[in-house]
Amino acid sequence: MVFKAKDIAQLIDGEVVGDENKEISTFSKIEEATAQSLCFFANEKYAPYLEQTQAAIILVSKEFGHSVPKDTTLIRCTSPYEATAKLLEYYQTKMNQSGIEANTQIHDKVKLGNQVYIASFAYVSENVSIGDGCKIFPHVFIGKNVRIGKNVILHSGVKIYEGCVIGDNCILHSGVIIGSDGFGFAPTTDGSFSKIPQVGNVVLEENVEIGANTVIDRATMGSTLIKAGSKLDNLIQIAHNVVIGKNTVIAAQTGISGSTKIGNQVMIGGQVGIVGHIQIGDNSRINAQSGVSKSLESGSAVTGSPAWDYPKMLKAQALIKKLPELFERVMRLERDGK
Repeated sequence: MVFKAKDIAQLIDGEVVGDENKEISTFSKIEEATAQSLCFFANEKYAPYLEQTQAAIILVSKEFGHSVPKDTTLIRCTSPYEATAKLLEYYQTKMNQSGIEANTQIHDKVKLGNQVYIASFAYVSENVSIGDGCKIFPHVFIGKNVRIGKNVILHSGVKIYEGCVIGDNCILHSGVIIGSDGFGFAPTTDGSFSKIPQVGNVVLEENVEIGANTVIDRATMGSTLIKAGSKLDNLIQIAHNVVIGKNTVIAAQTGISGSTKIGNQVMIGGQVGIVGHIQIGDNSRINAQSGVSKSLESGSAVTGSPAWDYPKMLKAQALIKKLPELFERVMRLERDGK
């Protein structure tokens, strides 16, 4: 698909500097651009590539002042990064597929919206509802009574168990599992464990994105809930009855234990472990590899395992570096005292 500079500028409310009819057919990083590429410049560390770039068009800020090859067309805009995201979204929409391919298994009692694409080897069970504009790629499994909103993308290998709900504009990447049983077992008198039936579901509100191979367990009763706008990275475990607030972001390899409540606009780094039955307040920040064992008030910033106040931890680390010097001073004082 070919785009002209003037059309791109119109889409992102930008200003063309150079040839408004310059065409591109692909998107590239600035250091790998070709004569058919559009790229963006939003980080000064990539400035050395500007004078030698082959890019046809570069999205730049309104304050941009670097030199570029004379044949390169610039489009000035408020935020090159946000403009690129908008263009990629538009490009993806234009490349939309629709229709049902051969070798799919779709139950007779399935409600399909308009412009839905279902690839070969997908399996859609009884009483499933799929909204307009959804894209379902190969080897996706959708269990009974699942409801899927509009413009949802389910990449290859996604599994959605019975009764779960996926909101509008959600994206689930390959290997995501929604609605597997929560880790619920009751000890018995003979020392074994009896499985507790998990009869709840998982609900994803609108605009949620889930990274590859992340697992979200169904609730024992009620719902495991991921609220609107939250983004989860790859390889995350969300246990039964967890609630994650709006616009919260969680990095890879984090595990959240059962019935914990995460607030709105929380940022959680990679490899964080959070125990069950606690609450993390709105706007909290949890540093990578932290172990959170108690509830956090809104606006908290913690690090370490067990996690504690981030500024205090930094001061403690600074003091630890001084321990050898302090030890020598104490030893010297003791010798002098004798």
